[in-house]
Amino acid sequence: MTVTLAKWTIEEYHQMIEAGIFDNRRVELLRGEIVEMSPEGEPHAYFSTEAGTYLIKLLGDKATIRQAKPITLPNNSEPEADIAIVKPLGREYLQHHPYAENIFWLIEYSNSSLEKDLETKTKIYAEVGIIEYWVINLKKRQLIIFREPSDGEYAFKSTITEGTIHPLAFPNVAVSVEMIVNN
Repeated sequence: MTVTLAKWTIEEYHQMIEAGIFDNRRVELLRGEIVEMSPEGEPHAYFSTEAGTYLIKLLGDKATIRQAKPITLPNNSEPEADIAIVKPLGREYLQHHPYAENIFWLIEYSNSSLEKDLETKTKIYAEVGIIEYWVINLKKRQLIIFREPSDGEYAFKSTITEGTIHPLAFPNVAVSVEMIVNN
């Protein structure tokens, strides 16, 4: 017997949200599949909040920092990145969540979700051309940087624990790794 999973479109997913099907549940849509999100532990909540505050101060009005909010991608995905650094489009986001072309880069904080963030989400983000994706491994206190999306993969991957990093979208901005990973 072959098992076939039901795949959902973004429109169908939004209808389920409107109907209240996911009330009191933390889920996201990944390639048409509804996936439960891991509970957010204290270190995850603390570090992602502190990093979001730091990035708001660092980037000012160059970008909007969205924390734990959906982004809408054309591969039937609507993940909730821990931090999405997006174009400051203001009220346009009343009509839609940020699309791939609105995203400067994404950051995920990972403890129990490390495999999903390094495997599944990396491919989803590369497929749609998100130019930069950072994963913070909370267990090892490492920043893993993915760049150069090509054919559904990132061609560049680097792991660092200190120093500064210049995001591709803002080459004149120096982001302190310490402030992102260990603040």
